Amino acid sequence: MKETYTIAEIDAVASQVHSRANRPAEVGIILGSGLGDFADEIHDAVSIPYSEISGWPVSTVPGHQGRLIFGSLEGKAVMVLQGRVHYYEGYSMAEATLPVRVMQRLGVGSLIVTNAAGAINPGFQPGDLMLITDQLNLMTMAGPNPLRGPNLNEIGPRFPDMSQAYDRSYLQKARQAASSLKLALREGVYAGLAGPSFESPADLRFLRLAGADAVGMSTVGEVIVARHGGTRVLGVSGISNKANLDGNTVTTHEEVLAAGKVIVPKLSRLLLSFLRELKF
Repeated sequence: MKETYTIAEIDAVASQVHSRANRPAEVGIILGSGLGDFADEIHDAVSIPYSEISGWPVSTVPGHQGRLIFGSLEGKAVMVLQGRVHYYEGYSMAEATLPVRVMQRLGVGSLIVTNAAGAINPGFQPGDLMLITDQLNLMTMAGPNPLRGPNLNEIGPRFPDMSQAYDRSYLQKARQAASSLKLALREGVYAGLAGPSFESPADLRFLRLAGADAVGMSTVGEVIVARHGGTRVLGVSGISNKANLDGNTVTTHEEVLAAGKVIVPKLSRLLLSFLRELKF
């Protein structure tokens, strides 16, 4: 397990990817659990299995296809992770966020992160889209932050600001896109936990008191690394299950994947509209 990467090690992985794809990349997109079908929208796609990139972490969770896809969406050159890896799979935070570092070295300046998240806000329903306005980083707040170790001064500062983790102008563009599409769009705070166990009712009540609206097991580390390198971020959660604040329901991964079938069409419409209006 690698706890840190040097610039040379990141660039070695980026060089492999560039030699295989030989495509530009302006926008990075990370597709969460059950959301991989969005990749069907990509034009002129070049696909690379993670397993064929030396040093790239490989997805082991159902619903994460484990492919890197280059192509075009709404005239923007995109680099899409069809599935991510997670800390709970046994990877270090540095390994789980390596793909974001590679994106940065390949020229990605904007990142769209998506995930399947459980509702904490009692008003949220399975199938809803939630625009992430901020994050509660319980995964690494007092533990293995992905920036731990020697700072990569060529990429970003030792102590990066996280007061605007999710780009405010991107949030407004997403709101405008949803309005023009007449698409219902929730907003809220995403809490990132280490997993893989789902939350107890007491956990969820605690997170609700702390101000969280949805919860998952990813995203927060990727956003920290993105912001460290100056990458602008838009985040969208697909709500996969209803809040279980009283302990009367059982949450399963199968439920999460099934919700993706409902979420992907809405997510596709929102992201394509957002990308259509995105200017660099």
